[in-house]
Amino acid sequence: MHIGDSMEVDEVLDLRGEVCPYTFVKSKLKVETMEPGKTLKIILDHEPATKNVPRSLKGEGHEIISLDQVDEELWHLYVKVSEV
Repeated sequence: MHIGDSMEVDEVLDLRGEVCPYTFVKSKLKVETMEPGKTLKIILDHEPATKNVPRSLKGEGHEIISLDQVDEELWHLYVKVSEV
C-alpha cells in the first residue's frame, strides 16, 4: 500500500544519516512519548533499517501502516502507535 504525502501524521522522526541499531532505538523512544492512536512518519535512508525498524516496532505492538520507497535511498515508514 502506498500512502504518500496524503497521509495525515501527528509527528515526524527524521532518521536520515542514522544506522541500525540507532534507527530502532530512536524510533522506540519516540513512540513511547506519543499517545496511542497517533501516527508517526519515520524517514529512513539506511536500507537495513527498512526491515529492522518495522519488524521491531510491530513486535512492540505498534501497527505498521506502510513503508514507501520515495527514491533510490529514501523511505517513509508510517506507524500507528498502539497502547503497549
